[in-house]
Amino acid sequence: MKSVVSPFGTSTNCLRIVCTGGLVIRVTQHPTDLLMANGVLYQTGSGFDFTGLESAASLSPSAIDLEGILGFAGVTRELLASGVFDGSRAYLFACDYLNPVEDHEPIVARLLGKATLTDDSYRIEEMGLIDALNQSVGMTYTAACRHRLGDAGCGISLPALTVSGVLTAVTSRQLVRDGSRTEGAGYFAYGALRFTSGVNAGLRPIEVRRHEADGTIELFEPFYYMPSVGDTYTMTPGCLKSLGACRDKFNNVINFGGFPNMPTSSIYGERGTQ
Repeated sequence: MKSVVSPFGTSTNCLRIVCTGGLVIRVTQHPTDLLMANGVLYQTGSGFDFTGLESAASLSPSAIDLEGILGFAGVTRELLASGVFDGSRAYLFACDYLNPVEDHEPIVARLLGKATLTDDSYRIEEMGLIDALNQSVGMTYTAACRHRLGDAGCGISLPALTVSGVLTAVTSRQLVRDGSRTEGAGYFAYGALRFTSGVNAGLRPIEVRRHEADGTIELFEPFYYMPSVGDTYTMTPGCLKSLGACRDKFNNVINFGGFPNMPTSSIYGERGTQ
């Protein structure tokens, strides 16, 4: 039972999104902006809407999507493309629009997931906090390394391996080149490239699909804007998560988190038929 319930006749929903970088987006479904008692402003929700909210007594997480028009309440194409909403917290509450108080009647707290852009609109998937109980924890025994390059288990200093450069040729939003690169072919494959100048500066990094010895860099997905010759970038190498890559590329086999010699089910099956 809720301790506080907004008056039915004058109740409206409000949403507060707290991004991981400190950005806070405040919107309301009321036809006009609402100034809360604590002085913060919730902008009118004429540019967004929620899909139906469902909840159950089970431990299965409920899902709700936030749909809106780009540009309303500070939700821009650049912010969505940069990934600042990934993993953000969203707090939905109801309040009396005649006397608005922030978090007056809490409804649900959620995590923001995948964001989809379609023309001038967007859809952001929201999942309940209980979804964290569905995540796998503990050690997983696989042939590939369970660590991510640069994390605490890996022990490699990723900033020390990060390089910077300048584009010397641009073929498309997905294929660029830096002729000054001297690393061997494949060194940056499955790494990440982030622009530090130009129209893509500040947007989220894109994973590298292919890296050639002449400095050609192909990305798994295109950057949102067309890069230009002269744009500066930073790039990190990739790791294939294999024992050979850990030993030969990073000299870090002591921290290798895989189990390449672990027998597979096929080995047991072959022995059982003999």
